[in-house]
Parts: sequence; structure tokens; C-alpha cells
Amino acid sequence: MRNSDDYDYQYKIVIIGDSGVGKTNIMTQFTRGEFSEETKTTVGVEFANKQLVIDDKIIKAQLWDTAGQERYRAIISSYYKGASGALIVFDITKQSTFDNVDRWMKEVQESTSNEISVILVGNKSDLRHLRQISSDVSSAYASKHKIAFLETSAKDGANVHEAFNKLINEIHSKNKNNSIYTQKKTNQQITEAVQIDNQKDSGCC
Repeated sequence: MRNSDDYDYQYKIVIIGDSGVGKTNIMTQFTRGEFSEETKTTVGVEFANKQLVIDDKIIKAQLWDTAGQERYRAIISSYYKGASGALIVFDITKQSTFDNVDRWMKEVQESTSNEISVILVGNKSDLRHLRQISSDVSSAYASKHKIAFLETSAKDGANVHEAFNKLINEIHSKNKNNSIYTQKKTNQQITEAVQIDNQKDSGCC
């Protein structure tokens, strides 16, 4: 029986977007099947791991949940190093978070290689009655940039697994023959690289 440190491929995925869009809850819903109304604002970065099987290979997804506040931008840009994929998250009930997707796209493009896979996620679909961004507008934006788009709800779990699975499958399809992605890192090494990963202050998501 293979243990949690035994895998065939490891992919680093950054979860980015404005503060309060639900990035932390999306990650915990995917990795632990949990949602909390009391989630606090991420300071710096937090991470979690999730294993899944694709083509009979064990894939370890290393998820990096980044802070969305402007004051952390200089710090967060360093966390893109080595990323294979990015989830850009906005809140379908807040127009400003969608307006800032362009900025996040630009940051990804400037901080990573052209081979990185990106998916656009409109979160809080459970609050669709408060919607400010139509799915048609979001889909058109994604099509323009040739990336996938899904609406999710971290609260009820709708499309959360689908979004991550879609991104991870795309990453694996691109990189399964590239041995660099099999490099393994221990949790201790990751912790040393992320010295502020467990620091939080009050706020949401």
C-alpha cells in the first residue's frame, strides 16, 4: 500500500484573487470537504495537499492559498515560482472582484512560464440571487483568454471538485512526460519556505 508521500507526479497550484472571494473555503472544500462561515483572511500563504489518480498514476496537488490584499502583493509574487497551474477566483456577487481578474491574469503571465494552466472560477453560486456578473460575461472573458471557466460554491460544494479536476487534468496532459514535475518536497521543506503560512487576521475567506 502506498503512503501519502508516495506519488508519481506533483503539481503546484496557486489559488489567487481578491480578498474575500472564498479562496480558502474553496481549498478546504476540495481537500477536506469542509466549509466555515468564520474563515479568516489569509496572511501571506497557506497550503494543503490533495492526492488523486489520473491514468493510473498518483497525482499530488500542492495547493497554495494566497492572500488577496494589495499590501501582500510583493510577498505573494514570489510564491508563483514552480507553479504548474492557477485558479483565478472572483465573487459573482461583487463586480469589483471580476474587474480585477485582468490584474491577476497579468500577474500570472508575468510571474510564471507560458506553459502554466489557468482556470477562471466564479465563486458563491449559492448566492446567485445577488449576482452582479452574469455567467455569459464571465464565459466570454474566459473564451477570449482561452481558459476554462466554472461557477462554484465553496459553501455547498457545487463544481469545486470539477474545477480542480479540470485544471489538474489539463496540467497533467501537458506535463506528464516532463520528469521535472515528479520532484518531491517534504512538508518540512515547504514549511521552511512559507514562514508566515499560518498567520491570519480577522476578515473573511
